[in-house]
Amino acid sequence: MHALRRGTTALTSRTARNALNGRRGLQSASTERFGHLPDSHSPITPKLKFFNSVTEDGGQIPTYRVLDGVGKPIEGAEMPEIDETLARKIYENMVLLPTLDTLLYNVQRQGKISFYMTAYGEEATIIGSAAALASDDEVLGQYRESGVLLWRGFGLDNIMSQCLGNEEDTSGKGKQMPVHFGSPAHHFLTISSPLATQIPQAAGVAFAINRSARRGKNCAAVYFGEGAASEGDFHAGMLFASTIPSPTLFIVRNNGFAISTPAAEQYHGDGIAARGPGYGVWTVRVDGNDVLAVLGAVREARKKCLEEGRGVLVEAMTYRVGHHSTSDDSFAYRSRSEVEDKKRIDNPITRFRLFMESQGWWSKAEEDALRARLKKDVMQAFKRAEGMQRPELQEMFTDVYGGEEPWNIKEQREELAGLLKKYANDWEPWKTELERFKGKGQEWLKKSD
Repeated sequence: MHALRRGTTALTSRTARNALNGRRGLQSASTERFGHLPDSHSPITPKLKFFNSVTEDGGQIPTYRVLDGVGKPIEGAEMPEIDETLARKIYENMVLLPTLDTLLYNVQRQGKISFYMTAYGEEATIIGSAAALASDDEVLGQYRESGVLLWRGFGLDNIMSQCLGNEEDTSGKGKQMPVHFGSPAHHFLTISSPLATQIPQAAGVAFAINRSARRGKNCAAVYFGEGAASEGDFHAGMLFASTIPSPTLFIVRNNGFAISTPAAEQYHGDGIAARGPGYGVWTVRVDGNDVLAVLGAVREARKKCLEEGRGVLVEAMTYRVGHHSTSDDSFAYRSRSEVEDKKRIDNPITRFRLFMESQGWWSKAEEDALRARLKKDVMQAFKRAEGMQRPELQEMFTDVYGGEEPWNIKEQREELAGLLKKYANDWEPWKTELERFKGKGQEWLKKSD
């Protein structure tokens, strides 16, 4: 099958090598004259010179791109290897993500689930990186990474069950907020609400991988936004992964906003990528709306991660088209016209579709059929999940603590048992609520007698 192949890697281009050799030449001349600090490669210089950039010329870090805004490869683009089969799978998942988001966002507005977060505008970053990882690489997400699970075969039924908290919720048995997915079978650690806690945890997971038979075969990939990079946990994770070391792939989605705080108010430096070299971490900045650039950059980053056994940082520059969450109205801090312009001018799904059409891999008829099928699949999965009961009432007290059950959980269970005996069969509000649970609480009541 026809395939497109890259010429050289994204992280070690000929230009970068020439610049590196030139810099070494300058340093060698300086070192020969004045020497260098003891136990250091820092050359001695008689000139007092401040610096505020990690680039040789003092400019901003460049952004790796393959496709322009209309889906055409830019001149000299280093194309990742991709064939029609892979391209179709990537595109289908990119279209599935907003189809799913639209339904669940509207479902939350109807009061059927308590919360939801969309990934509008970030489809290329999420699906492109998912496609670049091995299926058994460990993933620690923030909260917009449901596309990684979809790529790995988690399925719409599991997505719906978690968001609705029904009896088939394998992520948390109905105890977690919506979008807090987890699946050991898919090597996806359960999402937690506190911001950035997954970053140092990922470094620890990668360290454990390095001490196992999976050394050199797998890495831990951690996703987070540029807002999370303002947390101390980001720096702890980067330091751990670079010094211990551990094969941690840091994927930052720089989507322009930390809830309502624009990126310009979050940092004064050159984005998040500028921080990587400070920790001795290989770093690349990529156009997060170009799925081929993301695919190529993350592939090479993962390769370097495994070869060196250390952390690698990928900063994906994208734009959050949707509101931060269903608890947010982003038009209170940005204009509607700004969002509409981004959707029209720099749409990652449109960009990749135009590329596929130019290769003869896609057509309008296939586009119409795909969107109709995905919309039907998503609706069917939701209706199925909506008709299910919640987990058994006793699951409320399980899987919270490991080991011996603590006294406070025992006390709470006994208190609920007393209330159930008093009201379950006589008070209508309790009877109605218990109807929603598998077993209606009766099996648990008999067990507690």
